[in-house]
Order: sequence, then structure tokens, then C-alpha cells
Amino acid sequence: MSKNKKRNNSLSEFTSLTGINRREFLKTAVATGIIIVSSGCASQYSQNLTEQKAAPAATSAEEFMFAYISDSHLLARGKEHRFAKSLIKAVEDVNAMDPQPDFVFYGGDLAQLGLREELSLGREILAELKPKVYMMVGEHDWYYDMGEVWMEFFGNPTYSFDYKGIHFIVLNSVIVEDYWTQSKMTPMERMLFMAQLDNPKGKPFTVGEEQRTWLSNDLSTLSKDTPIVVFSHSPLYKYYKPWNFWTDDADEVQKLLSPFNAVTVIHGHTHQVLTNKIGNIIFHGLLSTAWPWPYAPQGIPKYTIQMDRADPFNQFDGNGWGNIDTIRNGNINKTYMLWTRNPLLVSYEKVINTKEQVPGPSY
Repeated sequence: MSKNKKRNNSLSEFTSLTGINRREFLKTAVATGIIIVSSGCASQYSQNLTEQKAAPAATSAEEFMFAYISDSHLLARGKEHRFAKSLIKAVEDVNAMDPQPDFVFYGGDLAQLGLREELSLGREILAELKPKVYMMVGEHDWYYDMGEVWMEFFGNPTYSFDYKGIHFIVLNSVIVEDYWTQSKMTPMERMLFMAQLDNPKGKPFTVGEEQRTWLSNDLSTLSKDTPIVVFSHSPLYKYYKPWNFWTDDADEVQKLLSPFNAVTVIHGHTHQVLTNKIGNIIFHGLLSTAWPWPYAPQGIPKYTIQMDRADPFNQFDGNGWGNIDTIRNGNINKTYMLWTRNPLLVSYEKVINTKEQVPGPSY
């Protein structure tokens, strides 16, 4: 156990970013070695990041940074509930960044049961963010009313936009074949089944034919050297089916993305530090502000740098938010801002150079 790990049991004890600008934070982190990737590798990561910042541009993409927050699972219990306090903390941390991120991305599962009161609470808290916010839907937001309130509050769950030379795509990857109508489930029964980690009556997540057609049309307008970042709630690969850490038509989505030179997929849902690489596509999981999931008993990608098991006596351990630096070749360096652990950098260069299983760090 690292001496740097803090055993805090209340959000009020968490270290704040207020008063430290991002450049000072990274400089201090590199100097002290607190950006830990695996034992003995911090200096190599720092060197890689520095080299990438100095590298000549391979595309027209500009370097910039955005923050992410994900999987808050809010209940309709007001701002004093611990899940709400966690989301408020994440918003405060992002607002304290100097310079501010170009935008914030929310990775899905804002609500726990998809109720209007939960989504309204989440919208109220996220409204305090200073940068522009882009939203993605999760299954917990969707299956009480099939996304009716979420779309009323946040708009279409499938869309794309361009920013500083990068094409961003947001997908609803939690589409499930209807198994509830024939069973005559109520909306809440359907939601409770979908909210289970291991749903015995469930079907796997998909992007679905309609969205794949939309994606194909969206990509058809782009040159193959356009950097692409895709946001999906579930992993766009097949990680662990018993927990539905899985998207059933992921292979078909990957085929649509395979012709492009620089593709990154960023997903929520798994509540853990997670990295994968399939062909030209690099995948990163997002942290949760609510709770961490354990790693699956099998199928963990070899590129993943596993966290130690979260402290069961600290309800916030293994949680947090993060920031993502886009680099000039259109790929990303991802920093996990874990509230009770050291920041964790997963660099693009380290991922593409990984040949064997990388041991997890000791926190």
C-alpha cells in the first residue's frame, strides 16, 4: 500500500484542486512521481507525454483537453444523499481547473431508476458546470420510460459534432431486444431487471441496426485521416457477458471504424480503470462517481492497468472523474482523477507499445 493513499471516509476530507492550475499540477506530479501507471513506469509515461507534446503535427487536429464525469446513479433523495454529494464534488473539481477544459462529457447513468426526480436532480447539479456539457444516456436513464424524460431534458441520444479537427460521435449502446412486453412487466419491473449487474431474463446491449446505419452515413462524409472519438455507455467490445460488460454487435461497429487512422472509444458502465486495443481502436473506461465495480473474473484486456480492490470501509474509494488530453495525432492521453488515490495516467504511446500484460500498480 502506497504511503500516498488516503483513507478518507467523507467527501469533506477529499483533496481539492482549487488553487492549483493544471500546468502546475502536472509539473508537480511528474516531479514527485505521483502519476503512477505501473511500478517503475511513471518516468517513462512522463517522458512519453512530453515527447508527444513536442512532436510535429501528423494531422490538422489541435491539442486540447476535456473533462469527463460518469455513472452517478442519483436517487430522488436530494443533494444530501452520498451519490449526489459525489456528483457535486466532481462538478466542483472540474470548475476548479485552471485552465478550464474545453468541454465536459457526461458518460451515462445519471439516474439510478430513470425517474423524473432523479434526472431533474442530475440536470440541476450538472448545470453548475462552467464549460459546455455533452450528454450520453445509460441503461439506468432509459428503461423506466424508454428514455422519454432523458430526451426531454437532454435531447437526442445519438449525435455527432466536430471540434478542433476531431470528429466526436455519441451512441446509445444500451439498446436491448424487447423481452418485457410478453412478460407484461411494469415500467419499474423492467427498470429493476435492467439495473441488475447479472440479469437472468435480460438480453445483451446493442447499438442496433438503425444506429449502425446512421453511423455508416455519418462516417461516409469523413476522410480516413480524420481523428475520431466515439462515446458509448457500454464497452464497444466483448468484455464479460455475464455482467453485460458487453455490446453484442460491437464487431459490426468496429468494422465501420476500422478504415480510420486514429480512433478512440470512451465508455462508461464498468465503473473502473479499463483499457483495451483492437486493431486501430483504443478503448478507455470511465470512472464512476457513485461506486467502483470489481474487475470481472475473466476477459480483462491485457492493456488494462488494474486498480487494487477498493477499500470496503471507504465508500468513495475507487471513484472519481477525469480529464482527457487530445494530442496532435488525434489520439488521447487519459488521466483518471481518483479521489482517494494518486492520479493515474494512461498514455496513448504506452498503450500502443504494450506487448505483454502490464502489472497493476501498488497504491
